[in-house]
Amino acid sequence: MSSLNLDDFTDLIERPDGGVRRDAEARRERQIVPPGSLGRLDDLGEWLAAAQGTAAVRPVGQPRVVLFAGDHGIAGLDVSARPAGTAHELVREVLEGARPVAVLARRLGVPVRVVDMALDCDPDTLPADVVRHRVRRGSGRIDIEDALTLEEAEAAFRAGVAVADEEADSGTDLVVLGDISVGGTTAAGVLVAALCGTDASVVTGRGGLAIDDLAWMRKCAAIRDALRRARPVLGDQLRLLATVGGADLTAMTGFLLQSAVRKMPVILDGVVTAACALVGQRIAFRAPDWWLAGHDSGEPGQAKALDRMALEPLLTHGVRVGEGAGGLLALPLVQSAAALAAELPEQAPAGEAGAGDTGAEADRAGDTGAEADGAGDTGAEADGAEKAGAEADGAEKAGAEADGAEKAGAEADGAAEKQEA
Repeated sequence: MSSLNLDDFTDLIERPDGGVRRDAEARRERQIVPPGSLGRLDDLGEWLAAAQGTAAVRPVGQPRVVLFAGDHGIAGLDVSARPAGTAHELVREVLEGARPVAVLARRLGVPVRVVDMALDCDPDTLPADVVRHRVRRGSGRIDIEDALTLEEAEAAFRAGVAVADEEADSGTDLVVLGDISVGGTTAAGVLVAALCGTDASVVTGRGGLAIDDLAWMRKCAAIRDALRRARPVLGDQLRLLATVGGADLTAMTGFLLQSAVRKMPVILDGVVTAACALVGQRIAFRAPDWWLAGHDSGEPGQAKALDRMALEPLLTHGVRVGEGAGGLLALPLVQSAAALAAELPEQAPAGEAGAGDTGAEADRAGDTGAEADGAGDTGAEADGAEKAGAEADGAEKAGAEADGAEKAGAEADGAAEKQEA
């Protein structure tokens, strides 16, 4: 009997702060760009505000890629395009910087951490910080046997919790979660089919390195057989992971739940992380509020799991390579949303804008009055000029009358002189 009580996570995990999200929405409405015009970026900014607990969103400054690695015994049935037991080769390529996730992480300046949970190789061939959480060498063939013992499952789950605590304590503010495995998508398909109550064919995909039709039929049969073993233990999530999961998937489930406890947001990568998230949702229903679906890989099992959790992928590029590469592509989008939410200026308050307009109108009225006064002055001058003209006309008329009187006087003098003569 396990000493690990998964029901505790239901009480430990709280939703992101709803009050802060409402404050962030109100703040967004005051910004100069109309709400809704930035599409999903608006939602992402408000989600980040609630996750961070502040309406003024902080930048995502210390993101990290965390990859859990393991080999799966079911790969021995040729359900993968890669040979069974070769996941350690992929791990070495990641550590050497030669895989897609390493190239993208280097370009974005994001550190990558690999955690070996069940690689089928000598631990001495890998760095000590990679192998220190290893539970076992490879996982059991889930169509005929359990992937782990219950004790191993508990150890793997606790390792995932410990890794989440290490990241949160070191200041990591967002994690891109992925896996490095061979056979991992088969185990993920079993978990999704079991928890969604569907058939194997509905969740069976082609994997990261696409398989042909014959391999797909073998994979579908393997999921069908493992699904028969999973259904009787659906009520016990730790036992379900021990039966058909594997050490890497079990550790990822613990990591996701503890990240939610520590309020550390996580971007999910592909079908494997989606399957672990689905198990986590069954354990603590509020936990998915702390996770983002980074992208749609095209795997049917991933689509089924995300739909059940009501998580909408941020990107749809069909990236199936795994190892966190697709999830990492979504990181710049999240960082852009944070920058826009934090740095877009707010509009000037309506009262201040009205006062300025009123003052301008008053100035304009003053100018109009001045013009009216000027027009009045001009009219007065015109009246004065007209009056002056009239006076001038009167003076001229008076002068003419005086001239007439003088002429009449002269004629009178002339008549008197003529009579005397």
